Amino acid sequence: MPEKNTISELLKRYKRFLKLERAYSNNTTDAYLTDLDKLRAYFTLEGIEPVEATLADLQAFSAGLHDIGICPSSQARILSGVRSFYRFLEVDGVIRQSPAELLESPKKGQHLPDVLTIQEIDNIIAAVDRTKIEGQRNRAILEVLYSCGLRVSELCGLKLSDMYLEEGFIRVEGKGSKQRLVPISPRAINELNLYYKDRCHWNIKKGYEDFCFISARRGTPIGRIMVFHFIKELVEKVGITKTISPHTFRHSFATHLLEGGANLRAIQAMLGHESISTTEIYTHIDRSRLRQEILLHHPRNLKD
Repeated sequence: MPEKNTISELLKRYKRFLKLERAYSNNTTDAYLTDLDKLRAYFTLEGIEPVEATLADLQAFSAGLHDIGICPSSQARILSGVRSFYRFLEVDGVIRQSPAELLESPKKGQHLPDVLTIQEIDNIIAAVDRTKIEGQRNRAILEVLYSCGLRVSELCGLKLSDMYLEEGFIRVEGKGSKQRLVPISPRAINELNLYYKDRCHWNIKKGYEDFCFISARRGTPIGRIMVFHFIKELVEKVGITKTISPHTFRHSFATHLLEGGANLRAIQAMLGHESISTTEIYTHIDRSRLRQEILLHHPRNLKD
């Protein structure tokens, strides 16, 4: 076999493909390659060359994932990566046809994430201590998470130049560096404007001036762990026993929109889901109530 088709060389080329062609972030690329390390270990153990692997070989690999106790959702993720890898090899001309084309993933039971009620969200936001230097910033963060349905990584990466508050929109960079415009509620805009009054007095380090959410003490952009931490503290403070994270506000955003009658395709666009099937996890809400678009129904956009 030519040296260029060793598993190590193929994975290097696949990594370049993910980063340059698919524009995946370093974290996403590393996640794909970490999952493929399991396939590499299996091929090495069984003496299988990657370009000679058959569907039966991959099915045996899949069965091995089950045997070592990997949960169905993780199995499905790993096998999705295997299919992606072999599609790349096919497109790149390394193999004539992907042996993973008919490789099936295990059936996953539907998991419905915890969702906060509107009252619980209001209680969490009200529990923020605004006498602390970062208090108003934290209120703004919570309102933006809920109003816009952002991933925490998207929130941390928001720039002032992404905020079109007079027009009522923000620009969000999601997975794969894909950008989308998301409506923002009047209440979130108000909390942001109050936060900006505090932010203008902070000593922000050079190079970070355009980031929206800043650490008051370090002068650098906030990180995901910081957001997880203060939300956990607030949830405990108000006595909520559900499993809550920043992502819970995104789930609540989508669920409350569906309950209000928003269109599923509109919610898909706001969440930045590539496939409608990802959004459909929220359709445990009665679909017959889906009528109007996002701004008419989100609780933060209803007039008092």
